Amino acid sequence: MTSAFDLIVIGAGPAGEKGAAQAAYFGKRVALIERAPHPGGAGINTGTVPSKTLRETALYFSGLGQHGLYGVDYQVKSHLTVKDFMYREQEVVRSLRQVVTENIVRHKIQLLRGHATFEDPHTLRVTRENEPDRLLTGDVILVATGSVPTRHKDIPFTDTRIHDSDEILEMVNLPRTIGVVGAGVIGCEYTTIFAALGIKTSLIDGRDRLLGFLDAEVAEQLKTQMGLLGVDLRLKESVVSYSPETDGVRLQLKSGASLLVDQVLVAAGRVANVRTLGIDRAGLAVNERGLITVNESYQTSVPHIYAAGDVIGFPALASTSMEQARVAMVQAFDLPKYKTRVAPIFPLAVYTIPEISMAGETEETCKQKNIEYCIGRAFYRTNARGQISGDLGGEIKLVFRYPDKLLLGVHIIGVSAAELVHIGLIALQTECTIDMFVNTVFNYPSLSDVYKYAAYDGLGAVQRRAAAEAAG
Repeated sequence: MTSAFDLIVIGAGPAGEKGAAQAAYFGKRVALIERAPHPGGAGINTGTVPSKTLRETALYFSGLGQHGLYGVDYQVKSHLTVKDFMYREQEVVRSLRQVVTENIVRHKIQLLRGHATFEDPHTLRVTRENEPDRLLTGDVILVATGSVPTRHKDIPFTDTRIHDSDEILEMVNLPRTIGVVGAGVIGCEYTTIFAALGIKTSLIDGRDRLLGFLDAEVAEQLKTQMGLLGVDLRLKESVVSYSPETDGVRLQLKSGASLLVDQVLVAAGRVANVRTLGIDRAGLAVNERGLITVNESYQTSVPHIYAAGDVIGFPALASTSMEQARVAMVQAFDLPKYKTRVAPIFPLAVYTIPEISMAGETEETCKQKNIEYCIGRAFYRTNARGQISGDLGGEIKLVFRYPDKLLLGVHIIGVSAAELVHIGLIALQTECTIDMFVNTVFNYPSLSDVYKYAAYDGLGAVQRRAAAEAAG
C-alpha cells in the first residue's frame, strides 16, 4: 500500500510538529511519522519539559524557594517517594502531549505510528509490529528525528543503577548518593535538582570550568552556588571504569580516587538520531560529527529533503528547532515569505538551581573579536522584588560596546532568569543602547527593574573609562 503526500515529516518532536503544521496550514497534504508511543519528542517526553518540571518539584519539596523568606531552615520531607517526586512531571507531560495531539488533529495532519526508513529519496517505509508495512511517497521530506544520549560501549548500561539522560526519569528509588558524569547543560541541571533534594551528588567532568558557552563570571557563580548546595564538584577529572557492586556502583577516577554511589547518571552528550533511518538510500550522508548538513534554508544536499532540530546540531534547542522547521517549509513550498530565517540572536537558558539565561556576547567573545566593551551589573539583593522573593544571590550583567553603549550581551543568574532575558533580547534585536533601560519606567517592585540599575552602573563604567583615557 503506497500513499502520496506533499510533505512527509519524520519525527513528531518540536521541529517535526511545527514544520508539519506550517505546511498543513497552507493546504499541503502532510504525513507525520512517529515511532515513540507519544508525540512531542524529547522536548516533552524525556528532556526539556520533564527536567524543568522536576526542577520546580525539587524547589517545592526542598523549600529552597522559601529560603531566606521567613528565617526557617527547610528540609526535604523524609518520607518523599519517587511517586511524590514524579507526580507533577507526569501530569505536565500528559497535558502537553494532549496539546501537541490537538494541534496535529486541528491541522488535519495524518499521524502514522511506526519506524521510518528511506527506500529511495522520495519513498519511506513505515514498519510497525503486527501491522503490514506502509510505503509513503513525498514531494518534500523533512527529517526531524532529534537526538539520543551518547552511550559508550564501555559503560555497563545494562545495570539498572546506571542511567542515561532519558532513562533517569524511570528510576525506581531516590538514591542517597548519585554520581553525575558530564557537566554539560543536562548534567548541571540534574546535579542541582538532586542536590536540592538532599541527595549527596558528585559531578565529574574533564573540563576546567562549567559550561564554556556561559560568561565566565556567571559560570563561576554557578560553581559557587553548587558548593552551597553541597555538590561534590570534580573538574579536570574523568571516570575510567564503572564497577557494579552489591552496595552501589564504584566509579574509578583518572586521578586514582574512587567513588561508591547508589546510582549514576551519564550525561555525556547526545548524537543525531539517524542510525536506523537508511539515509544513504536517500542520497544523504552525515558529517564527521554524525549530523546532517544543511544550508541557510535547512535544505540538505538532496534538494527536496530538509532537516531541522537536533539532527543538524547546534544550537539544538526546542525553541530554535521549531523556527528552523518553519523556515524550511516556507522555502520548500514557496509559502508567503513571513519567515525567511531564524533570528540571528536567540536566548539560551540553563535550568539549574539557580536559573541562568543569556543572549548575545560574553566578555570572552568580545575579547576574541577585539570589541571594546564595558560592563554594567545589578544585584537582586539591592532590588525590592529580589528581597521579597528571597533570592539574594541573583545578578544581571550587561555587556555593551564602548564608547557608543550599544548593547551586546545580557547575562542573568537568579529567579526568573529565563523570563527576564527576553527584555534584553528585544533590546539586542532592535540594536538599542543601554540608555533605553535608563529611560524606561519599570514596575516597582519588579525584578525587571534590575535592568535600569545595571544600565546606571554601566554609565558609571563609561564615565570612569573616559576619565582614565583623558588623564592618560
